[in-house]
Amino acid sequence: MASNAANAGWFLPALAGPLLYAACNHIDKYLLQRHFQQGGVAVLLLYSALLSALVLPFVWWMAPDVLAVDARNVLILGGVAVLDAILLWAYLNAMAGDEPTVVIVFYQLVPVLGLVFGYALLGETITALQSVAMIVVIAGAALVSFETDGEHKGRLKTRTTGFMLLACTCWALETTVFKKVALEENVWRAFFWEHLILAGVGVALFVMVPTYRRCFLAGFRQHSAAVLSLNVLNEGLYITGNLAVAFAAMLAPVALILLMNAFQPFFVLLIGLGLAWAFPRLATERIEARHLWRKSAAICITGVGTYVLLAN
Repeated sequence: MASNAANAGWFLPALAGPLLYAACNHIDKYLLQRHFQQGGVAVLLLYSALLSALVLPFVWWMAPDVLAVDARNVLILGGVAVLDAILLWAYLNAMAGDEPTVVIVFYQLVPVLGLVFGYALLGETITALQSVAMIVVIAGAALVSFETDGEHKGRLKTRTTGFMLLACTCWALETTVFKKVALEENVWRAFFWEHLILAGVGVALFVMVPTYRRCFLAGFRQHSAAVLSLNVLNEGLYITGNLAVAFAAMLAPVALILLMNAFQPFFVLLIGLGLAWAFPRLATERIEARHLWRKSAAICITGVGTYVLLAN
């Protein structure tokens, strides 16, 4: 009994990640839509990168030996931090032009890309059933890849699709690389260095990219303390989600952790419906029937495909 409980200890942290990420998705959309319409991607990217430093004292307190990391692994985690920054940039660009559930459905392509990378780079095999499951996931994502109203109805959403394919690629790579380093070191060390370097990337962007610096400073001056606090809360939720998923990844195969991501679009849609019902002025989801059925169908199809893909 105790052994079974220990083996299942990864489930709640792995589920907490998608739930916290879903809350962040709606906060991101709210900030981009209501407060940072000009240069919003630059502002939120810098906030996410720079505020990642807030977790460093806590991690150091939990594990005072965080500096005792092999230099090679520090370089690898530097690559993970860069992938994090690219992922955030691509995701925020997609979120700026589309609704949260549509954007997050694309994340179900992460395990598909993970299998493709394994096949191409590591010589891993893909079974016939997995091939079918990959097609199912892609078909589910395709449901939300096209315009459904307006004069461009039926046209591919090239902006959303392109940015989210880039984001998914970065996520698939960083999940595997992070686990490799964390298994050699430990979660706390890997987490500390990843976020330290990510904060460094934020500083570099602030110093070296004048457009980002101007947008960030303008946003900082123009918006109230409440909005700035919302950014801090958002980053806190995101970091907590990352930490929960990192610990879960130490207790279960990467495939199972990626499988839990299938819950994120469901949580995003559920939160969106809740906001539309209770706080319509804060809602960022379109809940008309013609939009809702496509998003719901896409979530179900990609969820089934992801389960079959990772359970075999």
